[in-house]
Amino acid sequence: MMARWMVGGETGAREGEEVFGSVYDRHVVSRMLGYVGPYRRELVIAVAAMLVFTASLTAVPWVIKIAIDEFIARGDLAGLWWVVVLFVAIAAINWGANYLQQTMMERVGQGLLYALRRDMFAHLQRQSLSFFNRTEDGRLISRVIGDVGQVQELTAIIVITMGDLASLVFIIGAVLALDVQLGLISLSTLPALALVVVLWQRFAKREFLRVRQAISVVNADLNENLSGVRVVQAMNRQDVNYARFEGRNRHHLETNLVAGRWSAGLLPSVDVLTGIAIGLVVFFGSRMVSGGMLEVGALIAFVLYIQRFFEPVRSLTMQFTQLQRSMTSGARIFELLDTRPAVADAADAPDLPAVRGRVEFDRVSFAYGPGGDVLSDVSFTVEPGETIAIVGPTGAGKTTLISLLARFADVERGRGAVRVDGRDIRDIARSSLVSQVGMVLQEPFLFTGSVRENIRFCRPDMPESRMVEAASAVGAHQFISDLPFGYDTQVTELGMNLSLGQRQLISFARALAADPRILVLDEATASVDGETEAQIQRAIGAVLRGRTAILIAHRLSTVRHANRILVMDGGRVVEEGNHDQLVEAEGLYARLHRLNQIKPH
Repeated sequence: MMARWMVGGETGAREGEEVFGSVYDRHVVSRMLGYVGPYRRELVIAVAAMLVFTASLTAVPWVIKIAIDEFIARGDLAGLWWVVVLFVAIAAINWGANYLQQTMMERVGQGLLYALRRDMFAHLQRQSLSFFNRTEDGRLISRVIGDVGQVQELTAIIVITMGDLASLVFIIGAVLALDVQLGLISLSTLPALALVVVLWQRFAKREFLRVRQAISVVNADLNENLSGVRVVQAMNRQDVNYARFEGRNRHHLETNLVAGRWSAGLLPSVDVLTGIAIGLVVFFGSRMVSGGMLEVGALIAFVLYIQRFFEPVRSLTMQFTQLQRSMTSGARIFELLDTRPAVADAADAPDLPAVRGRVEFDRVSFAYGPGGDVLSDVSFTVEPGETIAIVGPTGAGKTTLISLLARFADVERGRGAVRVDGRDIRDIARSSLVSQVGMVLQEPFLFTGSVRENIRFCRPDMPESRMVEAASAVGAHQFISDLPFGYDTQVTELGMNLSLGQRQLISFARALAADPRILVLDEATASVDGETEAQIQRAIGAVLRGRTAILIAHRLSTVRHANRILVMDGGRVVEEGNHDQLVEAEGLYARLHRLNQIKPH
């Protein structure tokens, strides 16, 4: 089997850690603008509504000042009705602007979420197999689900941040307009506030990062134990794993409590500074009122503005960390979207016409990466309609051959070529190649859905007669008909409601239903029981008739009827012939046969 380098739980956890980046990443923002572009109108409306909403909130203390100084202080109680009407109008404007902002931002955020997930899924579908070999599934799911969710919030965070900044500007403008001297006194606590926020950010960010690291470890441990539950129970590791999970879960609890203390510490600090600022305003403002330099309504407005001033400051402090996380998530998303597939068609790559089925490996050498070649100077030809078998010890390079034929990876230019009907497969559109190559692998994989949908996976519009014909050819029609709902029976995740043999027969039917000219069986009967293999063997002659077939197998019942057998060792073809010839040659094939590595059934 092709090598897949897996990363352990701790490393996987580190890959999933939440990293805090910069508050502003120009590359992320510029890429985001491309996704927000279709929603420019909604975004402009949201920003405008946000400004109206913020202005309406800022207007309330000023209206209170007018009510006190212009009407109550002068005994004009009848004029207060106009103030009541004004308050109702402001409330209506406030509600409408807030509603408009929320709905517009929801459209922008959901549209962004939809477009990013769509593009990421499409991009992942185009990636080469080598990409998935070196990238953990959990990490990709984290990008598509978690990071996209974080980026979805970015636009809302930016608008909220703009609203908070606008609120600060409006409030500062209002207090300075009321009285410059008292306004400067009321704002004198700003340096202390800035110091508190800077110190809080420095330490709180560290604690929040520890929380993310801790939950990553917990999630990795949980995923590993759920995935390997059969092994856990078979090895009686429940108590040991529980103790390990308990320790990691407790660490997560402790880090959360510490982070909670830091979060709880910010608001009281801001409240203390708010109290000091209000005290200063009351102390100096009352003296100014006594001296006739300030009206009572203006003093009350000052107090209200100071109370409101620190609300956006608290909000901005909390949004700061979220903004960092969103920027980091955006950077990871676009890094993934910028990953180019290792196997990609040329822009003008033509389609491969209907093939006769001649396959040629011409002096092919190949390596997955540093560490040496997996194949070395391999050459052989399979004629149309011919069946060859490839055998050899583990790691000989058997599966790599069919991986190159299916273009899961490409042979480097200058290191040989793989040709179908004389055409170099690197120069043709991959989709037109794989549509004519059917594959059945050792471990059958079925998708959630009906049996019918699984057999028609390659061609959803396949006629019913063709589907039944394919199932009948591999001996699957009878057991499918006996299922509770026949071909409409639902397959659970990974096909676990079917036996291994039944899943493999459906995989055979799926490959055959596509009517491929070239059929590859990679250890396709290795995992099934003897009765199911016998059933497959009875049908395999009909399945292969008229098709070019490449069989990778250990069982003699599959190998011995091939037209030719290629024996591989160390990435090279070391022997070639039929079963009897190779046994008589007393070479590697005969030795494997004696050791029962090529198993008779």
